[in-house]
Amino acid sequence: MKTLLTCLSLSLLAAAALAADAPPRSPSPPGATVYFIAPADGAVVSSPFTVKFGLRGMGVAPAGVDFPNTGHHHLLVDTDVTDWSQPLPANDHVLHYGKGQTEAEVTLPPGKHTLQLVLGNQLHVPHDPPVVSQKITITVK
Repeated sequence: MKTLLTCLSLSLLAAAALAADAPPRSPSPPGATVYFIAPADGAVVSSPFTVKFGLRGMGVAPAGVDFPNTGHHHLLVDTDVTDWSQPLPANDHVLHYGKGQTEAEVTLPPGKHTLQLVLGNQLHVPHDPPVVSQKITITVK
């Protein structure tokens, strides 16, 4: 029994240490939404194409700027967020717009693709609760 209690205590301490190492998540106000102005769900586009980001209930601020109720856009291409508590990675599937951009020219290969917007705080961490768009599907011809 003593061994079991010791193992449980160590597990709780390890979990607390991991939580303490997690970067801070910024609160999002009730009703905050991010959405696509363009392209529309189901659109057929030629590459490169323009993606226009919409945001309601919050403001846009560049990465590194810690100001309440603001963030910057991230465009997810053919992927999903797997851990809302960690900074969004920068790769070919997670495009960062940390200068505060509200639109971008995107180049994708021909075929069907999913797009989703996620607002990140000054450290690229999704807000709490996350401000995330519906996923749309486009076809690049």
